[in-house]
Amino acid sequence: MGHGTDLTIGDRIRELRTRAQPRITQRELAERAGVSIDVIRKLEQGSKHSALIGTLQRIAHALDVEIALLLGQSRGLTVDATETTGMAGVSAIRYALTVLPELADVDGEDTMLTADELRRQVTYCWGAYWAGDYPALGATLPGLIQQARATVRLATDDRGAASDLIAQVYQIAGCVVAHLGHGDLAYIALDLAMRAARDSSDELRSAALYGSYAWLVQKQGRTDEAHHVAAMAAQRIEPKFSKAAPEELSLWGSLVLTSATAAARSGRVVESGDLLSVAEGIASRLGVDRNDYEAPFGPSQVIMQAVDIAVVTNQPGHALDQARRMPLDTRLPLAARSRHMTDVAFAHAALGHDDAALDTMLRVERAAPSWISYQAFPRVVVGDLLHNERRRNTQLRELAGRLGVNDA
Repeated sequence: MGHGTDLTIGDRIRELRTRAQPRITQRELAERAGVSIDVIRKLEQGSKHSALIGTLQRIAHALDVEIALLLGQSRGLTVDATETTGMAGVSAIRYALTVLPELADVDGEDTMLTADELRRQVTYCWGAYWAGDYPALGATLPGLIQQARATVRLATDDRGAASDLIAQVYQIAGCVVAHLGHGDLAYIALDLAMRAARDSSDELRSAALYGSYAWLVQKQGRTDEAHHVAAMAAQRIEPKFSKAAPEELSLWGSLVLTSATAAARSGRVVESGDLLSVAEGIASRLGVDRNDYEAPFGPSQVIMQAVDIAVVTNQPGHALDQARRMPLDTRLPLAARSRHMTDVAFAHAALGHDDAALDTMLRVERAAPSWISYQAFPRVVVGDLLHNERRRNTQLRELAGRLGVNDA
C-alpha cells in the first residue's frame, strides 16, 4: 500500500478491498460492513470524502484492519527520552505485557513497590490518561507493569489490594494502546486486567473492566457484542435504587450508557433511546458528575452521549440542541470533554457551519494538544472541513498540517 499521507480514505478502502485474497467486491464489502453500497462507491470515487466514525469502524472491521489504517493515522508514540532511562512507547508496552514471566527483568525487592507507592503511580497514570498525555504514559507504563507484577508476586499482607492495582495498570495500558490503534494488544491488556481483578474480589472493578472491553470492541466495529457485554455487566451489578451507594449507581449508569451508545451504532435506535432514558434517570438520582472506578458518569456524561448518539444516527441538529444542555461547569475529564467537542464540531460541519466547526476544533487543540494528535475522529472532522473548503483558510490548513491530514 502507498504512503498513508498520499492516499484518501477511499483510496485505502479500494486498495485493501482489491488486494484481499480472495478479492472483495464493493457490494460484498458493503454487506459485510452493514453499510450502503452507495457509501463504499462514493468513498472510492472521491465524491464522498469521509463518513461517520461508526461507519468507518464497521468498514475497517469488515476489511480486518484497524481504523487507524483507513485514516492513515500514525500509530507511533513520541516519547521524550528525558522522561525515561529504559524502553518506552508502544513496543515497550507490548514487551511488558507479553514477555514470559521467567524472562522478565525483575529483581524482587529492588523492583517491587509498596502498595502505597503503586497506588500513587496508578493515580498519576489515570490523571495522565484523562488528560490525553499518551507520551507520558508511554514512558511510564512499561516499567510500571514490571514493578506492579513484582509487587503482586511478593505481596504478603493484602494481595487483593495489590491485584486491584495491577488490574488498573493493565486497564490503563489497554485503553492507551487502543487509542493508538493497537486493538489486539489492547485485548491482551484487558484480559490480563480481568484476570487480576478476579483476585481482587471487587465486583465493581470487574464490572468497570467489562465496560472498558465493551468500549474496545465498539471501537473495532463489533457493536452488537459491545451492546451485549455492557448490558450483561449492567444487569449483574444493578443495585436496588433506593439503597444503592453512589459509586454503585454511577458505575451501573456508565454501563447502561455504554450499552445505549453501542445499540445506536448497531442500528437499534429505539432501544438506544430507551437505555438513554434509563441512564438519564440514574444521573438525575445522582445529581452530580462522578468518576468512580474511572468510569465517568453523571448528568454531563449523559448529555455527552446523547450528543454522540445523535451524531451516530445522523441527526446533527438534534446533536447541537443536546450539546446546549451541557453545563459550563461540567466535571467531565479533559479527554471526555475533547471527545464531546469533536462531536459538536462534526455536527456543525454536517450542517455547513464550517467556521463554527473549525473554531471548535481549534479550541479542542488548545485545551488538549496531546489528546487530539493521537485521535482518529478529529482527523475525520478536519478532513471534511478541508475537503469542503470554499476559499483557502490558513488556520484550517495549519491545523490539518499539525494533525497530518492532507487535502487529497
